Amino acid sequence: MKKTILTLMAAALMCSAMPGDDTLTKNGKQYVINTTAIAKDIKGYNGATPLKIYITNNKIDKVEALPNEETPKYFFKVKKQVLGQWDGMTVNNAAKAKVDAVTGATMSSECVQKTLVRGLEYYKKNKK
Repeated sequence: MKKTILTLMAAALMCSAMPGDDTLTKNGKQYVINTTAIAKDIKGYNGATPLKIYITNNKIDKVEALPNEETPKYFFKVKKQVLGQWDGMTVNNAAKAKVDAVTGATMSSECVQKTLVRGLEYYKKNKK
């Protein structure tokens, strides 16, 4: 019984020492937003399309797709044709921009856009 209690206490202590939210991180002047946790509810054709958004001086450096369940053949087109459309835009302009969707991958394209907007909203509320 004592061993079980000690094990549970050790597990609780380890959980409390776990690192915090990694949705928004900062590396020098660059912020990185990981939308995995904040955009789970935004669905493409086969599910969520999490992104990493890199921002320096309030401008988007790049948008990177994270692993997802979209059809690889079509999502490759989204990565190639959609993600770069926000590069160099200010955060405010990117949040309002309507980018062109990829024919055959419209749902994935729209999901990526909504996910990006959610990430940018998170950035604006939480940057330090």
